[in-house]
Amino acid sequence: MFNLKGSIAALVTPMNSEGEINWECLEELIEWHIASDTSGLVIVGTTGESATLDVAEHVKIIDRSVQISDSRIKIIAGTGANSTKEAIYLTNSAKSAGVDATLLVTPYYNKPTQEGLYRHFMTIAEEVDIPQILY
Repeated sequence: MFNLKGSIAALVTPMNSEGEINWECLEELIEWHIASDTSGLVIVGTTGESATLDVAEHVKIIDRSVQISDSRIKIIAGTGANSTKEAIYLTNSAKSAGVDATLLVTPYYNKPTQEGLYRHFMTIAEEVDIPQILY
């Protein structure tokens, strides 16, 4: 069971001056949080540039973060999207990578009804068996 407690930081996705992911800096940030006894990290949430990354970058950041952390810190991956299909894909990818939970943002562009939100999140939950945090 996934248990949330302690300090959980929303990690930025470090970029270089060309706008590419700075992998060395990402590793340094994760290692710093581990050394500082942070309880968990939210990777590629809205603070982590999720809206500006392409899907391949998104998945690669999650994979690399899980590898770096090596189970020394809880990893929560931002997998929300405006598209239910894309959110399912990202959530499946995050589960396969070995994250502890996912964070799903409310679709912010298409503005679904309450029923639409319910169906969006329920469809993801039915498709992917992993703890999911909705926001």
